[in-house]
Amino acid sequence: MSDRLMSTLVAGAFAAAFGTLAVVPANAQEFTAQQKKTQAENTVKVKSGAVQPCFGVALKGQNDCYAGAGTTCAGTSTTDYQGNAFKLVPTGTCTAISTPNGMGSLKPKA
Repeated sequence: MSDRLMSTLVAGAFAAAFGTLAVVPANAQEFTAQQKKTQAENTVKVKSGAVQPCFGVALKGQNDCYAGAGTTCAGTSTTDYQGNAFKLVPTGTCTAISTPNGMGSLKPKA
């Protein structure tokens, strides 16, 4: 995958994941030091090209970062296979992951 495409995918995933933070109450936006560290580590992994965010495949409380209104970061998804929660998976494997709610997605699911 080209660097330009990977950069676009990474930017799009993070823009989608963090773009909706504005609708979350201010106190829910506060990240703990551990959440900030996890976010930074995940960003490095994604930029390396080894992994990519895959939406709709994480189990409850096992997402790798932001998972919609009422959540903040890693481990805060409220349901299994939540469409706006992502799990980092090896690059190129996301859309082949099958769940009870359909296949994994490179973009947040409704």
